[in-house]
Amino acid sequence: MAAPVRIAAIDAGSNGIRLVIAQATSSSEIEILESVRASVRLGHRAFTARNFGRRTIAEAVQAFRRFRVMLDRYGVQRYRAVATSAAREAQNRDLLLRRIHRTSGIDLEVIDSSEEARLVRSAILGAVGEKMAPRLIVDLGGGSLEISLLRKRTPERIMALPLGSVRLMETLKIYGAFSEDQCERVQHRVLSLLQSFWPHPPDLSSALAVGSGGNAEAFARLVPGPKLNGIPSVNLRLLRERLWGILALDIEERMEQFHVRRDRAEVLGVAAIVFSVLSRHLRLRTMLVPGVGVKEGILWDLAAAHFSALSPSAYAARFQPLLREARRVAARLHSEGAHVEHVRKLAVELFDQLAPVHGLPYELRLSLEMAATLHEVGRAISARSQHKHGEYIARHVDIPGLAEADRLLIACLVRYQGDSEPDPEHKLYSSLSARRRQQVRALTAILRIAIALDHERRRAVQSVQVLKGRKQVRIRLYSGDRASLSFAACRRAAKLFEEEFGLRVSFGRARTNHEVERAAARSHRAA
Repeated sequence: MAAPVRIAAIDAGSNGIRLVIAQATSSSEIEILESVRASVRLGHRAFTARNFGRRTIAEAVQAFRRFRVMLDRYGVQRYRAVATSAAREAQNRDLLLRRIHRTSGIDLEVIDSSEEARLVRSAILGAVGEKMAPRLIVDLGGGSLEISLLRKRTPERIMALPLGSVRLMETLKIYGAFSEDQCERVQHRVLSLLQSFWPHPPDLSSALAVGSGGNAEAFARLVPGPKLNGIPSVNLRLLRERLWGILALDIEERMEQFHVRRDRAEVLGVAAIVFSVLSRHLRLRTMLVPGVGVKEGILWDLAAAHFSALSPSAYAARFQPLLREARRVAARLHSEGAHVEHVRKLAVELFDQLAPVHGLPYELRLSLEMAATLHEVGRAISARSQHKHGEYIARHVDIPGLAEADRLLIACLVRYQGDSEPDPEHKLYSSLSARRRQQVRALTAILRIAIALDHERRRAVQSVQVLKGRKQVRIRLYSGDRASLSFAACRRAAKLFEEEFGLRVSFGRARTNHEVERAAARSHRAA
């Protein structure tokens, strides 16, 4: 049984940056040890000037330096740090990512809206329990409004609307108390986008709706509805009735009357309008607010990855949809299905058995699987330069739910699958952090061996067994009784692995069942 693990999640949102540290004793048992929030508004200027200001970057870097100290103090073994809407739109986000990594060693990845919605959905479904089946999930952040319509806990429709509280406040230049004209402008903007994206929503008046985000949590305290299984809720009808009571107050008055921080008081009026218009459009009465979001979704993922050896079904349920999409792309581009699937299988066997050597996070197993599945897509354009074309396709192909950082990693693996070496002169590779580049090299080393094991496309090598010694790794190859094996391609492919890990790699054929039986018979006759 896997040992307990210290995990952490960082959510760099548009209105604040949050860190949560926890200890997981199983894939479903997670104890929060520490939770902190840095009042850094990444959304400031990101939605108007499309850039992070110098002060915003400096404050964010300082926050991540404090987070690094906390990660080390708690002995965190696995973490994931993500940035959402503001970072997606800021043109100088790479500057922020580089400075954060240089000063704290933390890899911050910018995730797309579908991955953000998936993390929130995972957190909420875990929080409400298996007996509840929400019909609607609403996540109002500083930069976007994410809406997920579910059926039997499975997404039926997902929408990401540019209706975040910070975005609306800054683009419409609304600060402090609202005038009637300002209120009408926000209402018109929200309703117009809702009608455009979702003109004919179903009647959700009796549906179970769940909300996420700091604004939803604030309204669950200010206009509470009935609790359900101990989970607080927002009375949306009461919120609409008290809307002007919130909008008429200035920032200081909201802070004093509602007991909220300044950054929350600043966006509370805009958020109240968004929820009011949304609830009318969808005919919602109440909305549960379990108090979880992106960071809790990350914790669920990290715990599931750590304990996935105990629960293969959990791994499959979480990641197989992405792998199915990769297979669909490979088939559309005429990859040889039997070959790429066999390479994927061998790559997984190598990754799992070489874990004591490479020490990579378990979640990178999926990246390796997807790269193996996509490694031949470039052939559809040119067999001679398939690695370059494959990188471009892997980088730009539409695979819903695939995080941008994972997409770039997979593209690199496809690029370096053959003789082309990871080179700092290559634009994509050089854009990665030092830690990510090391992961590219390690995974590429494994992928090259897996591809070489089936270089003749006959699936002669059926499975592998890895035996690790002090100075070498021996890979036993299991094949059919009459299959002929050539080790030359395997030895060439193993050179990067030997350079990366400082271990000599040797290959040998494992004896088949018939050979073992014949040897036993000879031994018996000799006796």
